[in-house]
Amino acid sequence: MPTLPNAIMETRFRFSGQTKFYRGKVRDVYTIGGQLVMVASDRISAFDHVLPRPIPYKGQVLNQLAAHFLNATCDIAPNWLIATPDPNVAVGHACEPFRVEMVIRGYLAGHAWREYKAGKRLISGVPMPEGMRENDPFPEPIITPATKADEGHDEDISREEIIGQGLVAEADYLLLEQYTRALFQRGTEMAAERGLILVDTKYEFGKKGGELCVIDEIHTPDSSRYFYKDGYEERQSRGEHQKQLSKEFVREWLMAHGFQGLEGQLMPVMPDAFVEQISERYIELFEKVTGQAFQREDTGDIEERIRRNVERFLEQ
Repeated sequence: MPTLPNAIMETRFRFSGQTKFYRGKVRDVYTIGGQLVMVASDRISAFDHVLPRPIPYKGQVLNQLAAHFLNATCDIAPNWLIATPDPNVAVGHACEPFRVEMVIRGYLAGHAWREYKAGKRLISGVPMPEGMRENDPFPEPIITPATKADEGHDEDISREEIIGQGLVAEADYLLLEQYTRALFQRGTEMAAERGLILVDTKYEFGKKGGELCVIDEIHTPDSSRYFYKDGYEERQSRGEHQKQLSKEFVREWLMAHGFQGLEGQLMPVMPDAFVEQISERYIELFEKVTGQAFQREDTGDIEERIRRNVERFLEQ
């Protein structure tokens, strides 16, 4: 059996002028002056846990998809991105992040469906209509914010709680909602052009010198769920699973192997064949969503390539 391409689990660079380092679930973030150098590793997370094996090309897919969508939406909302000096790296403005994720859902799927199935009809204080089935569209997209947890699970939170607890000022929050709806509309239109349905997604925002900006990634498989448009209605009418491009199949595999991130549950071992399947799914998603062929970068010495490209960029 052929060996898997190299993948990058983590980086430990020391760049000139570096003042801070932060490791997120997927990205390694280096602060240099007023800029962030975000290295998209090949780590993959599910149920708020980082899985033990990296996925070849996942970081490249994620980084290039995020740049694709940030560049395609900068007329709607300002964002943090300055440049992508390496396939796995984005450089952008350091912003003060809000501790809230703006989740928007066009369809009853994933976490919202799990809540609905458990009998709940409110999510983040927003009512969900009676009589819905899994993957049905909402009458109109609903915004269901969540608190952003450094560790453990993100928690649903209502608009009233966010403003009441002072997590976001009311004027800023209203602008967050406005940007969220406009970005989701653009994402929906871009997905439709590619024969896809943007089911749900999340946006993160911050402030740079008083200006509200989109930070992090948007419309990637780590932050979004897509269905294939072709056959959606037929599958829905027959009560079948929707064909989707997202990380949900990873969550389903984990659940089938007894893991949902709950206390006392052991993370299952991912065999090579499944790691390769995830990698191919990410590449498929990139090509399907962008309409571009994915160029597999040389994975011989990924860290050295990243270091060299970032240092060259910083010298400019």
